[in-house]
Amino acid sequence: MMAAPLKVATVGAGFFAAFHHDAWARHPDVEFVAIIDENLASAQAAATKYGCQASDDLEGLLLSQEIDLLDIATPPDSHLALVNVAARHGLSMICQKPLADNLAGARAVVAAATGQLLVVHENFRFQPWYREIKRLLDRGQFGRLHNIAFRLRPGDGQGPDAYLSRQPYFQKMNRFLIHETAIHFIDTFRFLLGEIETVYADLKQVNPAIAGEDAGYVIFGFAGGAGGIFDGNRLNDHSADNPRLTMGEMWLEGSTGVMRLDGDGRLFWKAHGGAETEHVYVWENVGFGGDCVYQLQDHVIRHLRDASPIENSGANYLRNLEIEEAIYRSADENRQIRL
Repeated sequence: MMAAPLKVATVGAGFFAAFHHDAWARHPDVEFVAIIDENLASAQAAATKYGCQASDDLEGLLLSQEIDLLDIATPPDSHLALVNVAARHGLSMICQKPLADNLAGARAVVAAATGQLLVVHENFRFQPWYREIKRLLDRGQFGRLHNIAFRLRPGDGQGPDAYLSRQPYFQKMNRFLIHETAIHFIDTFRFLLGEIETVYADLKQVNPAIAGEDAGYVIFGFAGGAGGIFDGNRLNDHSADNPRLTMGEMWLEGSTGVMRLDGDGRLFWKAHGGAETEHVYVWENVGFGGDCVYQLQDHVIRHLRDASPIENSGANYLRNLEIEEAIYRSADENRQIRL
């Protein structure tokens, strides 16, 4: 007998929440039952599209509707209160990053979920190019790893109107490039290369319309001896049909060769001393970032179905935020920080 679909509700009806809604509506093991937002009109507009219930009252909805999993897709300052409500009702949860405005706040969010599943919606590691690279790493294709480098150039941060049409709160974040964006690559670098031991950062603000930093460099030292660099600015773009697909370009180097990720999600392998050739793999260019939102959600559903190992639990994710804090400290003190 097939198991009944898991009942999922999403809090949030903003720009990125739409990717969550679309992915839940497509999942065969999910009944997408409700969208909650403090702006009821926004919730109703989204819910009408997917044929589910709309509400502006999470507590009331949970008292009247059976829910198995709550997906929180709202700005960081709302997360603690929402996690507290969900935990009181004994729900499993997914919560968007950033968990909170700072490490202490993130620890409070994780503590509020004690006893319940809390997974951070950190979706970049679920992008198909990184899953494929991880598969190749696990089979030993790279030999001894030397270095990872990512050059972030989404090209969406120039001028006084930067981000206003999509996520206007970006302009007011006192910590921006690292806290909002590079955190994806802290997590992805750890997914691919393992634990980070040292960081050195040089950060700056280029667009005066942004409260926080929007450009800079971070140098990483990994426990296995490899190095890494994140070279990011959100002002310039890179060669791609959609600069926000991969957000930039990456190189991963090992003793046997180099793999390159381009802006269109293609992978290229150059064996040491040989010519570069495309490494062909299968993925779908739907949703956001190669459908990584769906892949993360499917990962959580499979965990709830069969207790398969879970990635990015709230407690484990806090290490990323400790690294983030070390990066800001390094930039402030102009020195390498050992974690």
